[in-house]
Amino acid sequence: MENGYVILGIIALLFLSMYGFSYYSVFKERAQQKKEQQLEAEAEAQRVIRRQKMQAEIDARVEKFNKRKEEIQHELELLKKIKEQQVG
Repeated sequence: MENGYVILGIIALLFLSMYGFSYYSVFKERAQQKKEQQLEAEAEAQRVIRRQKMQAEIDARVEKFNKRKEEIQHELELLKKIKEQQVG
């Protein structure tokens, strides 16, 4: 009878190890997918940050350009007024 329990225990361990071995590949694949998703999310976050920085630089350049444009327009108006005063 003692040998019967030992044999049943060995058979149970055999089936448990087979189940564990078959589930291990599924577990490993899921872990790899999660890791890939995490890396992809980090890469997307970096792209978003990079786009925001580039957009901020573009906005600063446009603002500088518009400010300079307004200064030039103002100078042209002053020159026009001076010219009208000298003619008139």
